[in-house]
Amino acid sequence: MMDHHSTDARTTLTSSNQFELLLFRLGSVPGDTAHELYGINVFKVREILTMPTITPIVGASPCVMGAVNIRGQVIPVVDLPRLMGCEPTRGLNILLVTEFARTTQGFAVQEVDDIVRLDWNQVLPADAAAGSGLVTSIARIDGNTGDSRLAQVVDVEQVLRDVLPTHQVPAKTANPAGILQLPPGTRILAADDSGFARTLIQQALGEIGAESIMAKTGEEAWQILVKMADAAQRNKTRLRDAVTMVLTDLEMPEVDGFTLTRRIRADNRMRDMPVVIHSSLTGSANEAHVRNAGANGFVAKFQAAELAEAIRRAIAA
Repeated sequence: MMDHHSTDARTTLTSSNQFELLLFRLGSVPGDTAHELYGINVFKVREILTMPTITPIVGASPCVMGAVNIRGQVIPVVDLPRLMGCEPTRGLNILLVTEFARTTQGFAVQEVDDIVRLDWNQVLPADAAAGSGLVTSIARIDGNTGDSRLAQVVDVEQVLRDVLPTHQVPAKTANPAGILQLPPGTRILAADDSGFARTLIQQALGEIGAESIMAKTGEEAWQILVKMADAAQRNKTRLRDAVTMVLTDLEMPEVDGFTLTRRIRADNRMRDMPVVIHSSLTGSANEAHVRNAGANGFVAKFQAAELAEAIRRAIAA
């Protein structure tokens, strides 16, 4: 069982731009004897189990091994090595039970390596050529002897979209809230390290008539804001006339969403900027922590109607 879900643990980490990464291995890549290291944020892992009995599901994706019964809850099991192009060398012995984006599912892995505490500045965005599109970032794990290893951080939202059709977000979402009436020329700055998430966000914002600027990291979003704030000062205009609000993920390379929010609140030129956190790390503890960081709202991924309403409320406030 994992015990990392407490509010205190989360607050301690995020207040210092840190997080914990569960490291695991999936076997070897064909043509390479190295056993590559992968990672997932600990707060997305509910528990780690020895692989239980798997019941096959007729008609499931080739990357779904079947379903397991965890204390009365039946969840699908994703064959993560197959999806990532790896070949297990010792069987898939471990099940990571994951919870995010209001869903529960299992990831089959070969072995768990470690849990490490990292600064977000040890994590860099994955270049599109560096992975299969299923990796958001590369984490540098510094060893005690001065050496370092690299771990690929899995884009779990993309995994869900590719493998579990029942978890997929509809291509078009009905938006009962109508079109946002934003002043001409103003845009929403959105930051998310998942390419899949950025596509959905851009689509959702387009449906409510909002122009957007997309950033892949909290650091990139911050640099965009600073540049626009500098320009507004020079032109004697308001920053809010160019950027009406910030929509940010929590988990991002270099600078996370909490740190980005605190930086915004500490800068006189933008401290009144509405900030909405958009995260798959759902739960009351996270939502309370979001408020403590100074954000105006929290919305779970990927609920387009809720997102539209949270944006509307933040801008109106």
